[in-house]
Amino acid sequence: MPTKSETKSATKTKEMTMEELLASAPVSGLNVGDVIEGTVIGAEKHEVWLDLGVHGTGLVIGREIEQSQDISEGDTISASVLDPESDEHYVILSLKKVAKEKGWEALEERSKTGEVFAVTAYDANKGGLLIEVDGIRGFLPVSQLSAENYPRVSGADKDEILHRLNALVGKPLQVRVLDLNRRENKLILSEKAARREDTESKVSKMAVGDTVEGTATGVVDFGIFVNVAGVEGLVHISEIAWDRVDNPATYVKVGQTVQAKIISIDRDKLSLSMKQLTPDPWARDVAEMKVGDEVEGKITRITPFGAFVQVTPAIEALVHISELSDTHVDDPSTLVKLGETKKFRIIAIDAEAHKLSLSLKGPSKEK
Repeated sequence: MPTKSETKSATKTKEMTMEELLASAPVSGLNVGDVIEGTVIGAEKHEVWLDLGVHGTGLVIGREIEQSQDISEGDTISASVLDPESDEHYVILSLKKVAKEKGWEALEERSKTGEVFAVTAYDANKGGLLIEVDGIRGFLPVSQLSAENYPRVSGADKDEILHRLNALVGKPLQVRVLDLNRRENKLILSEKAARREDTESKVSKMAVGDTVEGTATGVVDFGIFVNVAGVEGLVHISEIAWDRVDNPATYVKVGQTVQAKIISIDRDKLSLSMKQLTPDPWARDVAEMKVGDEVEGKITRITPFGAFVQVTPAIEALVHISELSDTHVDDPSTLVKLGETKKFRIIAIDAEAHKLSLSLKGPSKEK
């Protein structure tokens, strides 16, 4: 229990003005960068005063105040020394610097343990999302977004990508530390890595040949991206339909539900086929044909190595330049014309590769 003398002294100190406190407080033994504890003796919006004991009085001003920290008189807090002795004989301190060091320590621990934690982007650029975690600024690249949030944009339209990324600003995202370097002030986060175990668990329950349902998340020139229960899948343009596909967007729109067959699994990604859920018209038509049969077809394309012939709506066959005539041919267009119809002889059928080879040699005659 304090004596009457001690109580009197404490009361007197409490009644001292800030100027008297500063004048009576000696400053000693501190260096720039030291972290020191002090008791808050004054806290306002733009300045915080600390009693540093034998080291005198400390002041935290303006930009060095950690705004997220709730500070009240009587609190004991840590601060970093910016100037051991100002012209006014008090110690200039920073709360932000200490908070930043603690932030790095916490992130290093999260990196070691692989902890999944929530962040919220405060801004976006064309490369990804800008994040701040415990006072440390970091980056979440587009490539590290989950299948659900990845901005699939036809033609890689950068303005549209930025528009979609801006829609994620302010939205809580679960992430893991992907790369961290305190010395270089580098912090890279990954939403994809945070979902790895969950994705692998889902993929482990899938198999080639399964029919799955998902949501189209992107329609691009080379195919359709589909989110299948959080797992990314791609329907390549060649697997959209049995007919020739020039524009995937004519088959599926973003947000549309898609049914497809899994044709391969590569770690956490699926290759899908929409066309394999429907009968193969090529196989149906070719089933009635055999080598040696004569078929009628229309010339659809002429190339330096031969001509392509539409035999049925589902079958386009090749007449190689060597099969156009019994004599040597330098230019296929001297023997066949685009759009004309001729009779050909089937010389090979490759059902697996969907290839039908034709010949104009021998008994073939112009219609």
